[in-house]
Amino acid sequence: MPIETIAIIACAYFVAAFVKGATGLGFSTSALPILALGLGLKAGMPLVIIPSLVSNSIIMVQAGHFRETVSRFWPMFLATIPGLLIGLAVLEMVDSILAGAVLGLVLMNYGAITLFRHGKPISDTIARRLAPISGFATGLVNGITGSQVMPVLPFLLSMRLDPKRFIQAINISFSLSSIVMAIGLSRMGMMTLETVWISLAGLVPVYIGTKLGTAVRNRMDAETFRKVVLIMLIIFGVILIGKFVSS
Repeated sequence: MPIETIAIIACAYFVAAFVKGATGLGFSTSALPILALGLGLKAGMPLVIIPSLVSNSIIMVQAGHFRETVSRFWPMFLATIPGLLIGLAVLEMVDSILAGAVLGLVLMNYGAITLFRHGKPISDTIARRLAPISGFATGLVNGITGSQVMPVLPFLLSMRLDPKRFIQAINISFSLSSIVMAIGLSRMGMMTLETVWISLAGLVPVYIGTKLGTAVRNRMDAETFRKVVLIMLIIFGVILIGKFVSS
């Protein structure tokens, strides 16, 4: 593997882990723009699964409320699976640059919604009706782009859950998506033994980045840093869309 490729992957892992440690943003969402720009989205998608699962598992153990969260949100989690399978089928048919542009749109919307979110929390009745729709749409977007945050993140934010239950719910969603994605990419021939070994080796920069990100979070104004990162994701989205337009 060329040294440039190794450097791109290590950089993506480190930046994503640093961002996750400092702001709590999803690992895949932060790593994929760098991988998509350097390697192409289809090549980058298998590389984020193992690091994402490892970081999610640690957070889920720390958050607690696992059974309660599964009991409350199982329709949303279950609906993610068919959406993801359809999304993967679409991914197999579309060009990598086009898929990258879709990821760019997702990142721009994610960044803008999270940056400027307002409004009252939705009621439990409406939340129950929207949960399967949110799950299916999240799986669909995840399958096409590799990003696991839309629209499940703004949906859960709108419910105003307490932090631990929010973290548990969104990380269960992330983990389920990663497992289904791993199976789907393997069947498509995109998740290979080589990508597994690269991902395992990448846990070193992931660990270092997470530690440094956590240290920054403890010393800096987290909200200010969060806004900077969201603006960065919006910029990544613009670049990915620009790459598609100029191709």
